[in-house]
Amino acid sequence: MTSLGWTSAEQPVVATVTGLARELADPIRLTVLQLLAHEGPHGMTQLADVLGVTPARLGNHLAKLRQAGLVVTSQSGRHVTYRLKDPAITAVLDALADYAGGALPLPGPAAPPERLCYDHAAGRLGVAVLDHLLAEDALRRRADTDELELGPRAAEVLARLGIDADTLTTGRRKTATSCLDRTLRRPHLGGALGHAILTRLRTEGLVEVDADGRTLTLHPDAGDRLGDLLPGLVLDR
Repeated sequence: MTSLGWTSAEQPVVATVTGLARELADPIRLTVLQLLAHEGPHGMTQLADVLGVTPARLGNHLAKLRQAGLVVTSQSGRHVTYRLKDPAITAVLDALADYAGGALPLPGPAAPPERLCYDHAAGRLGVAVLDHLLAEDALRRRADTDELELGPRAAEVLARLGIDADTLTTGRRKTATSCLDRTLRRPHLGGALGHAILTRLRTEGLVEVDADGRTLTLHPDAGDRLGDLLPGLVLDR
Protein backbone atom coordinates (compact mmCIF):
# COMPACT_ATOMS: atom_id res chain seq x y z
CA MET A 1 0.00 0.00 0.00
CA THR A 2 1.48 3.31 -1.06
CA SER A 3 1.32 6.41 1.10
CA LEU A 4 -0.69 9.39 0.03
CA GLY A 5 1.28 11.87 -2.04
CA TRP A 6 1.56 15.57 -1.29
CA THR A 7 -0.70 16.36 -4.24
CA SER A 8 -3.52 14.29 -2.76
CA ALA A 9 -6.36 16.16 -1.07
CA GLU A 10 -6.58 13.24 1.36
CA GLN A 11 -3.04 13.71 2.69
CA PRO A 12 -3.66 14.89 6.31
CA VAL A 13 -1.44 17.98 6.30
CA VAL A 14 -2.58 19.01 2.83
CA ALA A 15 -6.23 18.52 3.83
CA THR A 16 -5.77 20.66 6.95
CA VAL A 17 -4.00 23.49 5.10
CA THR A 18 -6.39 23.57 2.14
CA GLY A 19 -9.39 23.38 4.48
CA LEU A 20 -8.11 26.34 6.50
CA ALA A 21 -7.34 28.31 3.34
CA ARG A 22 -10.88 27.71 2.13
CA GLU A 23 -12.35 29.23 5.31
CA LEU A 24 -9.92 32.17 5.35
CA ALA A 25 -10.85 32.99 1.76
CA ASP A 26 -14.26 34.25 2.90
CA PRO A 27 -14.13 37.81 4.35
CA ILE A 28 -16.83 37.18 6.95
CA ARG A 29 -15.28 33.98 8.27
CA LEU A 30 -11.81 35.54 8.19
CA THR A 31 -13.04 38.50 10.25
CA VAL A 32 -14.86 36.24 12.72
CA LEU A 33 -11.63 34.34 13.34
CA GLN A 34 -9.72 37.61 13.63
CA LEU A 35 -12.18 38.93 16.25
CA LEU A 36 -12.10 35.72 18.28
CA ALA A 37 -8.30 35.59 18.08
CA HIS A 38 -7.64 39.16 19.19
CA GLU A 39 -10.69 40.09 21.28
CA GLY A 40 -11.69 36.78 22.81
CA PRO A 41 -15.03 34.93 22.86
CA HIS A 42 -18.14 36.58 21.35
CA GLY A 43 -21.85 35.78 21.22
CA MET A 44 -23.53 35.46 17.82
CA THR A 45 -25.66 38.61 18.26
CA GLN A 46 -22.57 40.54 19.25
CA LEU A 47 -20.63 39.25 16.23
CA ALA A 48 -23.53 40.10 13.91
CA ASP A 49 -23.69 43.64 15.28
CA VAL A 50 -19.96 44.20 14.90
CA LEU A 51 -19.85 42.75 11.38
CA GLY A 52 -23.04 44.47 10.25
CA VAL A 53 -24.70 41.28 8.99
CA THR A 54 -27.91 39.54 9.95
CA PRO A 55 -27.76 36.75 12.55
CA ALA A 56 -29.22 34.34 9.98
CA ARG A 57 -26.45 35.07 7.48
CA LEU A 58 -23.78 34.90 10.16
CA GLY A 59 -25.21 31.64 11.48
CA ASN A 60 -24.37 29.91 8.19
CA HIS A 61 -20.75 31.10 8.42
CA LEU A 62 -20.43 30.05 12.07
CA ALA A 63 -21.80 26.62 11.21
CA LYS A 64 -19.09 26.24 8.54
CA LEU A 65 -16.39 27.31 11.00
CA ARG A 66 -17.64 24.76 13.53
CA GLN A 67 -17.77 22.05 10.87
CA ALA A 68 -14.21 22.92 9.89
CA GLY A 69 -13.12 22.52 13.51
CA LEU A 70 -12.00 26.13 13.86
CA VAL A 71 -14.47 27.35 16.50
CA VAL A 72 -16.30 25.78 19.42
CA THR A 73 -19.16 26.99 21.59
CA SER A 74 -19.99 27.19 25.27
CA GLN A 75 -23.36 27.95 26.79
CA SER A 76 -24.42 29.88 29.90
CA GLY A 77 -28.17 29.90 30.35
CA ARG A 78 -29.59 31.00 27.01
CA HIS A 79 -26.38 32.62 25.82
CA VAL A 80 -24.09 30.78 23.36
CA THR A 81 -20.52 32.03 23.11
CA TYR A 82 -18.07 31.26 20.29
CA ARG A 83 -14.31 30.92 20.74
CA LEU A 84 -11.35 29.53 18.81
CA LYS A 85 -10.91 25.80 19.13
CA ASP A 86 -7.14 26.15 18.80
CA PRO A 87 -5.54 29.52 19.71
CA ALA A 88 -2.63 28.59 17.42
CA ILE A 89 -4.70 29.97 14.53
CA THR A 90 -3.77 33.44 15.86
CA ALA A 91 -0.19 32.93 14.65
CA VAL A 92 -1.48 32.06 11.18
CA LEU A 93 -3.60 35.22 11.05
CA ASP A 94 -0.69 37.34 12.23
CA ALA A 95 1.60 35.79 9.61
CA LEU A 96 -0.95 36.60 6.90
CA ALA A 97 -1.14 40.18 8.15
CA ASP A 98 2.66 40.47 7.99
CA TYR A 99 2.62 39.11 4.44
CA ALA A 100 -0.07 41.64 3.46
CA GLY A 101 1.99 44.48 4.93
CA GLY A 102 -0.24 45.45 7.82
CA ALA A 103 -2.66 44.28 10.50
CA LEU A 104 -5.89 42.65 9.37
CA PRO A 105 -8.72 45.13 10.05
CA LEU A 106 -10.91 44.76 13.12
CA PRO A 107 -14.37 46.35 13.06
CA GLY A 108 -15.13 48.87 15.78
CA PRO A 109 -18.06 48.45 18.17
CA ALA A 110 -21.38 48.75 16.40
CA ALA A 111 -23.36 50.12 19.32
CA PRO A 112 -22.69 52.76 21.97
CA PRO A 113 -21.87 51.42 25.43
CA GLU A 114 -24.87 53.09 27.09
CA ARG A 115 -28.03 51.43 25.88
CA LEU A 116 -31.14 49.50 26.77
CA CYS A 117 -31.48 45.74 26.81
CA TYR A 118 -35.26 45.30 26.75
CA ASP A 119 -36.29 47.32 29.83
CA HIS A 120 -33.04 47.42 31.79
CA ALA A 121 -29.70 49.17 31.41
CA ALA A 122 -26.89 47.50 29.49
CA GLY A 123 -23.40 48.72 28.63
CA ARG A 124 -21.14 50.24 31.28
CA LEU A 125 -24.03 51.23 33.54
CA GLY A 126 -25.72 47.82 33.60
CA VAL A 127 -22.41 46.03 34.13
CA ALA A 128 -21.33 48.43 36.90
CA VAL A 129 -24.64 48.09 38.76
CA LEU A 130 -24.42 44.29 38.72
CA ASP A 131 -20.77 44.32 39.84
CA HIS A 132 -21.68 46.69 42.67
CA LEU A 133 -24.63 44.63 43.94
CA LEU A 134 -22.55 41.45 43.87
CA ALA A 135 -19.68 43.14 45.72
CA GLU A 136 -22.10 44.51 48.33
CA ASP A 137 -23.62 41.03 48.86
CA ALA A 138 -26.99 42.34 47.75
CA LEU A 139 -27.02 39.69 45.03
CA ARG A 140 -25.50 36.25 44.77
CA ARG A 141 -24.90 34.02 41.76
CA ARG A 142 -26.54 30.62 41.42
CA ALA A 143 -24.67 27.69 39.93
CA ASP A 144 -25.34 26.69 36.31
CA THR A 145 -27.96 29.37 35.64
CA ASP A 146 -28.20 33.03 34.65
CA GLU A 147 -30.62 33.66 37.53
CA LEU A 148 -29.38 35.58 40.57
CA GLU A 149 -30.71 35.50 44.12
CA LEU A 150 -31.00 38.24 46.71
CA GLY A 151 -28.11 38.30 49.16
CA PRO A 152 -28.18 38.98 52.90
CA ARG A 153 -27.65 42.74 52.42
CA ALA A 154 -30.24 43.16 49.66
CA ALA A 155 -32.78 45.04 51.77
CA GLU A 156 -30.16 47.47 53.11
CA VAL A 157 -28.48 48.21 49.77
CA LEU A 158 -31.68 48.47 47.72
CA ALA A 159 -33.30 50.72 50.31
CA ARG A 160 -30.84 53.46 49.28
CA LEU A 161 -32.55 53.38 45.89
CA GLY A 162 -36.00 53.39 47.40
CA ILE A 163 -36.60 49.80 46.29
CA ASP A 164 -38.36 47.34 48.58
CA ALA A 165 -36.58 44.01 48.11
CA ASP A 166 -39.69 42.06 49.15
CA THR A 167 -41.74 43.41 46.24
CA LEU A 168 -39.29 42.00 43.71
CA THR A 169 -40.22 38.41 44.45
CA THR A 170 -43.99 38.77 44.22
CA GLY A 171 -44.40 38.65 40.43
CA ARG A 172 -43.87 35.91 37.88
CA ARG A 173 -40.76 37.55 36.46
CA LYS A 174 -37.31 36.44 37.63
CA THR A 175 -36.06 38.67 40.43
CA ALA A 176 -32.63 39.25 38.90
CA THR A 177 -30.65 37.76 36.04
CA SER A 178 -27.10 37.92 34.76
CA CYS A 179 -27.46 39.00 31.13
CA LEU A 180 -24.37 38.75 28.90
CA ASP A 181 -23.66 42.21 27.49
CA ARG A 182 -23.12 42.03 23.74
CA THR A 183 -20.80 45.04 23.59
CA LEU A 184 -18.67 44.53 26.71
CA ARG A 185 -18.84 40.70 26.84
CA ARG A 186 -19.51 40.92 30.58
CA PRO A 187 -22.82 40.31 32.37
CA HIS A 188 -25.15 43.18 33.19
CA LEU A 189 -28.18 43.18 35.50
CA GLY A 190 -31.53 42.08 34.10
CA GLY A 191 -34.82 40.83 35.49
CA ALA A 192 -37.28 42.67 37.73
CA LEU A 193 -34.47 44.28 39.72
CA GLY A 194 -32.72 45.55 36.59
CA HIS A 195 -35.97 47.19 35.47
CA ALA A 196 -36.67 48.64 38.94
CA ILE A 197 -33.21 50.22 39.19
CA LEU A 198 -33.41 51.79 35.72
CA THR A 199 -36.86 53.17 36.58
CA ARG A 200 -35.46 54.69 39.76
CA LEU A 201 -32.50 56.27 37.93
CA ARG A 202 -34.84 57.76 35.35
CA THR A 203 -37.06 59.15 38.10
CA GLU A 204 -34.00 60.76 39.69
CA GLY A 205 -33.11 62.36 36.36
CA LEU A 206 -29.80 60.52 36.17
CA VAL A 207 -30.60 58.63 32.99
CA GLU A 208 -32.74 59.37 29.95
CA VAL A 209 -33.93 56.96 27.29
CA ASP A 210 -33.07 58.44 23.90
CA ALA A 211 -35.60 59.00 21.13
CA ASP A 212 -34.58 55.80 19.37
CA GLY A 213 -35.81 53.81 22.39
CA ARG A 214 -32.60 51.77 22.44
CA THR A 215 -29.84 53.96 23.84
CA LEU A 216 -29.34 55.85 27.10
CA THR A 217 -27.89 59.22 27.94
CA LEU A 218 -26.37 59.78 31.38
CA HIS A 219 -26.78 63.15 33.08
CA PRO A 220 -23.42 65.03 33.09
CA ASP A 221 -23.02 64.60 36.85
CA ALA A 222 -24.56 61.12 36.93
CA GLY A 223 -21.32 59.55 38.19
CA ASP A 224 -21.23 61.59 41.38
CA ARG A 225 -24.95 61.26 42.06
CA LEU A 226 -24.89 57.52 41.38
CA GLY A 227 -22.16 57.32 44.00
CA ASP A 228 -24.59 58.77 46.55
CA LEU A 229 -27.23 56.14 45.78
CA LEU A 230 -24.83 53.25 45.28
CA PRO A 231 -21.63 54.03 47.21
CA GLY A 232 -18.57 52.58 45.51
CA LEU A 233 -20.21 52.22 42.10
CA VAL A 234 -17.56 52.61 39.38
CA LEU A 235 -18.32 53.25 35.70
CA ASP A 236 -15.37 51.95 33.68
CA ARG A 237 -14.26 54.21 30.86
